[in-house]
Amino acid sequence: MTLMLEKLPPIPLFANLNERQRAALKSAFESYFCVEDEIIFEQGEKAEYLYLILRGKALLSYKPYDGQRITLSRLKDGDVFGWSAAVGGTKYTSSVVSATKLEAVRIHRQALLDLLAQDLETGKLVVDRLALSVSPRWHNAYEQIQHLFE
Repeated sequence: MTLMLEKLPPIPLFANLNERQRAALKSAFESYFCVEDEIIFEQGEKAEYLYLILRGKALLSYKPYDGQRITLSRLKDGDVFGWSAAVGGTKYTSSVVSATKLEAVRIHRQALLDLLAQDLETGKLVVDRLALSVSPRWHNAYEQIQHLFE
């Protein structure tokens, strides 16, 4: 675990947690850093991580098979991306590149599933909060992740 997660970042995702929940999240999330103009993942790559931006900006884009790349969203502090990893998709459906130096935390798909299996209350809390953070971009995020609780 890196120093960044020794103390969980002061963001809504980690607010008002008890010690057990904080410990579970520290072990599930990992720090992620990249420089400006770095490809974080490409559309079609294996979907492994769900990301939460702490500081920085990124561009979410989609490339239709018969057209030019389209910027779908400009991501900023507090935004979540990489939902394919959480909703059971095998591949990312879009690409993300950093627009600035980026500082984030991420959770591997298996770590999220393990968290739900070992501590359903904390896992559900995290997924609920992540879904709410993305709701302006994805109105049915909560419905898309319900299968994780089953």
